[in-house]
Formats: sequence, C-alpha cells, structure tokens
Amino acid sequence: MAVSKSNKKKLSYISVPSQIISSMSSTSLESLLLSPKKKALSSPFSVLRIRLLWRNPRFWLFLILVFGVFGMLKVYFNVDPLIPFGRNPCAISQDKLMVLNGLSTTQLSLVQNGVKVSGNDDNGDEKSEFWKQPDGLGYRPCLQFSNDYKRASVDIVKDRTKYLMVVVAGGMNQQRNQIVDAVVIARILGAALVVPILQVNVIWGDESEFADIFDLEHFKKVLENDVRIVSSLPSTHVMTRPLEDKMTHLHATPEFIRSRYSRRIRREGVLLLRSLDSRLSKDLPSDLQKLRCKVAFHALRFAPPILELGNKLTERMRSKGPYVALHLRMEKDVWVRTGCLPGLSHEYDEMINNERKRRPELLTSRSNMTYHERKLAGLCPLNALEVARLLKALGAPKTARIFWAGGNPLGGKEALDPLIREFPHFYNKEDLALPGELEPFQKKASLMAAIDYIVSENSDVFMPSHGGNMGHAIQGHRAYAGHKKTITPNKRQMFSHFMNSSLPGAEFKKIIVGLHRDSLGQPELRSSKTRRDVTKYPVPECMCNKMQPHSSV
Repeated sequence: MAVSKSNKKKLSYISVPSQIISSMSSTSLESLLLSPKKKALSSPFSVLRIRLLWRNPRFWLFLILVFGVFGMLKVYFNVDPLIPFGRNPCAISQDKLMVLNGLSTTQLSLVQNGVKVSGNDDNGDEKSEFWKQPDGLGYRPCLQFSNDYKRASVDIVKDRTKYLMVVVAGGMNQQRNQIVDAVVIARILGAALVVPILQVNVIWGDESEFADIFDLEHFKKVLENDVRIVSSLPSTHVMTRPLEDKMTHLHATPEFIRSRYSRRIRREGVLLLRSLDSRLSKDLPSDLQKLRCKVAFHALRFAPPILELGNKLTERMRSKGPYVALHLRMEKDVWVRTGCLPGLSHEYDEMINNERKRRPELLTSRSNMTYHERKLAGLCPLNALEVARLLKALGAPKTARIFWAGGNPLGGKEALDPLIREFPHFYNKEDLALPGELEPFQKKASLMAAIDYIVSENSDVFMPSHGGNMGHAIQGHRAYAGHKKTITPNKRQMFSHFMNSSLPGAEFKKIIVGLHRDSLGQPELRSSKTRRDVTKYPVPECMCNKMQPHSSV
C-alpha cells in the first residue's frame, strides 16, 4: 500500500496491484509517493498505464499483428490503387483494364509528356456525325434457294462415289476465299468435299490446319444440305491415286468445270485441285452466289478459342463507347510489291527501291509507272500521316478510340507516330490483351489475323489503308451484317488535294467529305460493275430489302 500526503494533512490511499509494484522502477515508485497538484490527482494512473503498455513486448506483437492483417485485406480486395491486379486479374473493371493494359509503350510516353489519352470526355463525342451509320435501305440477309437447287441437293449429299480434295495457299483471308470457292466447285461436280488442306505458309511458317482456325463441326453442320463435308477420304478411296490438277483457267464457269472434271472424277473417284485463288468466275448462277454467301458469312465461323478472345478484345475496345478499326498495310513487303514508297525518310525509301531492283518479280503490276504516277492513280497504300489527315477531314473526333490491325509497319512504331499524335487512344491486340492471353496464338499468323478480323468486323467504323483480301472480306461481312459504316478511301481523286499545301483547311475538309459521300458502306449493287465478288457486294443475290422474303439461314 502506498501513502501520499495532501496539503490539508489528510491521508489518501491508492490501491496498486502487487505485480505492478514489482515491475516498477525505483524512480517510478518515488514519483508515486510524491503528491502531485490537485488538478492532476486523476492523471498518474493513466500515464502509468501508457508507459507500461509502451514497454510491454506483447503490446508490440499485437500491434504488428493488426497491421499485418489489415495489409493482407487491402491486397486481397485490391483496395490500393498502386496495385494493378487483385486476386483475379480478369475481374478488374473495364475502365482500369484500359488504363493498365490498353496503353502501348508509345501512348504511355505521351501520357508522361502531358498528352491526355483517356478520360470521361469520350462519351461527349458519341453523338458526333462521324459515328452516324449509312442508310441500309432495309436490306437484310436473304438466302432463299430455288426448288431445283433443293431437289438436286438430295442426291448430292447422298453420293459416296466422288470426292474433291483441295490445297489452299496464302494468308488466312486468301485461304478463306479459296475455301468458299472449293465448296462451290464441289457442289458443281456433285462431289463430297474433304476438309481443305492448308498449305504451310512459306513467309510466316504457319502450320495451322483448318480446325485450328475455323469451327469444323459448325462448318459441316451449316452445309449439310448443300455439300457433304468429310474429314478424310473413306477406306474405299484412301488407296486411290487422286487425279491432280491446277486451275489455271481464269473466270472458270460451271460449264467449264463440268466439261473438264466431271468425267474424270467419276472415273477416278478423287480429284485434287490446287491454285484456286481467283479462278472461279465472279458471275455465277444465283443459287451458287447464295452458296458463296452461305459459306463466307455462316459456315466459316472461327474456332471457339479465337472467337472468345476476339470478342473479349471487342468488349474492351467498346468499354467507353464506339471505336474505329483500321487495317493498316504498311509492312515492308507491301511497299515493295506495290511499287510505292513509305515516305518515312530517304533511308527507308532507298531500302525499298533497292529491294525492288534486287527482286523485280515482286512488283505486282504496271512496272512501267513511276512512284508519283502510282500515287496519283490511287495504287499506293496510305501512310500514317495520310490516314490521320483523312480521318480528321471526315470528322473523327480527337478522342476517337482506334483499333489498328495489320503486320508490323516498316519503321516500327515510330512510323505510326503521326496517327498517335492526332488520335492518342490507339490500340492493337497486344495492347488490349491481358498477360498470357495471346500466348496460344503466337507465331501463328493465321490465328493472329483471325483475331484482328473479329475486332475489326465488330467495330462501329472500319477503314482499310489499302485494298487486299482482309479489307474486302470485312467490307462484305459488314455489308451482310446491315451495312455498317465502312470508309473506302477515294485515293485516286483525293491525293492531288493532299499534295496541295496551299488549300485552306476548311476547303480541304469540304472536298474530302464530298469525295467520300458515297463511299461509307451504303448498299451497292454487285451487278453495277462486272466481275465483282458477291462476298464483297452481297446485294442483290444474298440480301433482300423489306419487300422481299427472308430465309431462316
């Protein structure tokens, strides 16, 4: 018991547990025996408790435990904004995904330099005239086959004596076109089609097979009433030496194909065709044109893994509103083959000229034309600066989100700088994909091209910088889907204005808009020009307006 004297000579008693007495130092005990001022009569015990807690190692262990638990909770629930991913990276919000995974290295450097590349002001441009879709005039898919076609189908799908094998070559979109024609040729010959063999691409070394790119079972199911599709030759024909031929005849008609191959395939049982690219006539009977559309737009669906990732990237692009897709043709081989120059620098122009001199066979056509003549004739791809100027003149807002498809441009990402400066929301599939998502498709050019195709086809506005199989295929697909806005650059007429530096900006824009008024994806009759591909211009054979019947395909 400790005794303390007060100023009034009265005794006061304070009870202190014995364990505290034993743990106190002599100095602390003396301070307890000395009487404090009246106003502090209640404070010594509180101060004492704080001092004791401060010196107690158990208190420190408890404090460390509390902070440790709190820290783990923060990491688990992804509370800290400096931590990019939570426990499940796929569960993060789309907004955060675009910031964390949607910016390319070039864009991040723009952010560091103070250029705004993201924000909530995107939605303000959704009402821009640029996003307005063309009038589709009520056209919708319509694949109504004739009664004669349907009657002939019964015997064709039952036949077990004739088999057509085909080898298709080139890039993914080139192979796709050949597969469409292979189905039509099989129908003309009344033969079953063995799943097409994809020739190994010598440029990219891609060994992908049909089922790696396309959904094989879906392909068979959709065409089961038109052409029988088999995965391999049956045992009755597997030892047969196939009759092999190259289709060298251009614009081959059904009559030509029957006269050349019908008797031989009945005799041999198996026909193997190569070199199908652009050999079959573009002007076929109506039912066969419809079959082309059925194959291109219904049967040739991409394999589930490709479709799943392509749709994910589409959702990420659309997370903040509409977007533009560009198919940029700026690779080295494109500049060499077209006889054009990239305009990046004197060194790059010399590189292309030297390559063309070394391999003149690469030049596709019109070797007697100069580069300037080719440019004015509209035969050259647009470079990044020209694409940016065209988009600006057509009213694309600076905040427009752009997805670009295509191979690595000559000059690397620096070749794209003029575009990125004007439109900093600039992404490709590598920018949008989460870590590891593209890994199963790496080093397989056809699969990577298929992902580009999906995101581009689903865009609100699509524009190719140059013609080509992919641009034509996507144009047709978008027309068949309801004539979604597709800008076809009028290069032949616009380049002279591009080169006129004295033209005022407002006048330049007015001219460019006028030149493209009828090149925005409006319905266009295939029959208005000869030898147009129905898979690029599906009206009128494959699409009907509201006054005509629709099919259930």
